[in-house]
Amino acid sequence: MHLEAVVGDITTLEVDAIVNAANPRLLGGGGVDGAIHRGAGAELLEACRAIPEVGPGVRCPTGEARITRGFALPARWVVHTVGPVWGDHGEVEADRLLASCYRSSLLLAEEAGATSIAFPCISTGVYGYPQSRAAGVAVAAVRAHGGTGVGSVVFCCFGPRDHEIYQRLLLRR
Repeated sequence: MHLEAVVGDITTLEVDAIVNAANPRLLGGGGVDGAIHRGAGAELLEACRAIPEVGPGVRCPTGEARITRGFALPARWVVHTVGPVWGDHGEVEADRLLASCYRSSLLLAEEAGATSIAFPCISTGVYGYPQSRAAGVAVAAVRAHGGTGVGSVVFCCFGPRDHEIYQRLLLRR
C-alpha cells in the first residue's frame, strides 16, 4: 500500500474515495464536513438523510463509517466517519475509536471498489484531538489494515504543521 501526505483541499483530490470527518447526524457542519457538503452539492445532504438513524439524531456512531456517492466531487465516493471528541473518553478508548474510524473507512471503500482513498486529519479540529497523537493512530491503523483493495492512501493535511507530522511518521517503518 502506498501512503503519502499532502497539504491541500480534500474536495479537489482525484481519488476514488474521500473521507469526511463528520458528526453523528451526518447532515453537514463546519470544517472538512462543511467543505465536502458544499463541494458535493445538495444531493449529498439528501443521501445522508436517507441513511437510517441508529439512535436519536445518530446516523453514524463514533468510530464507525457510512458511505455515499460523491456527487459533484471528483471522488466517486464519500466515506463519512465520526471521530472521538478528545476528553470525552479515556486516552486508550479515544485511540481505539479513532483507529476504528480508519479501519471502518478502509473497509467500506474496499467494498465499494475504491483503490485510492484520502483521509483528512480526523478529530483534530473542533474535536480537539492532539495532532501528533491523532496522526500516529492514523498511520498505525492504516498500516495495520492489511486490506487488498485500496492500494493508495493520501493523508490530506490542512496545513504545514500536520504535513510535517505525517511526513515524519511515514518515513518510519
